[in-house]
Order: sequence, then C-alpha cells, then structure tokens
Amino acid sequence: MKDRGMRTFVTVLAGLAVIYFGATGHRASGGEGGGVSGGVVLLALLASLLAWHLTRPGPAK
Repeated sequence: MKDRGMRTFVTVLAGLAVIYFGATGHRASGGEGGGVSGGVVLLALLASLLAWHLTRPGPAK
C-alpha cells in the first residue's frame, strides 16, 4: 500500500474494531462492569501493529 494516509486509516480501524468487539463481548457475557480491559487494549495494539506491518509498501519496481 503506497498511500500512507490509507495505511494509517487501516491501522486505526483494526485497533478500533478489536476494542469495539472486545467491549461488546464483555456486555454479552452478563458480567459486572462494562469497560475495556487492559487485555483488550493490548490486543488492539497488536492488531494495529500487525495491520501496519502487513500494509507496508513493497520494493520499488
């Protein structure tokens, strides 16, 4: 992916998706509290880093 803006957008979107689904999963379990745990934040960071790594530009041709 050559456009850095699109690469950043995909990275942020990946992190937000993990946070969203992590937060809604906690509510569905019927447990107490409705916040985002530290583990979900860590998974979101890892997902963002993976998306950043996978969308890096290839070698120039």
